Amino acid sequence: MKNKYFPDEEIEMNDLYFVCYMIERVARHIKQKNKYVVNTIGRDGLYHLLSCANVLHCENPLKVEEDWIKDYNLKAGDYDVTAVDQELASIIPSPLDMGAVYQRLIRDTIGSKEDYVDGIMKVYNNEICDVIDNYNCSAFYEPSYVIARAYQNGGF
Repeated sequence: MKNKYFPDEEIEMNDLYFVCYMIERVARHIKQKNKYVVNTIGRDGLYHLLSCANVLHCENPLKVEEDWIKDYNLKAGDYDVTAVDQELASIIPSPLDMGAVYQRLIRDTIGSKEDYVDGIMKVYNNEICDVIDNYNCSAFYEPSYVIARAYQNGGF
């Protein structure tokens, strides 16, 4: 996928990882699902953010988070992905962990005619995210090929 602002440059897998990580951070901060963040930012916004990711990753993540919330008019909700049953889930994955899970899922399921924006929109709008983001179960711990197979088969 070509960079929007520098057509000679490719958007790299690390840029996708950064955007997935920030989607997770922002969603947790405003207490919304990742799907809300992705859909509110939209295709054009995601393409812009992927194209700027190689620069944005050098910024303070708190500043980037606040900028996304302000720039895309993201509203607070009441969904807390970290509210888990302590007897079932002793460890809550970090936004970095979940960014990696989603980056790998997008990488493993993207079609030959799709770009990273298509992959983000497709994956984050899939029902499997409700299972992956349920930290009371262990779906997010599964190897990436297991998660990709579950995605393609319609569930775990």
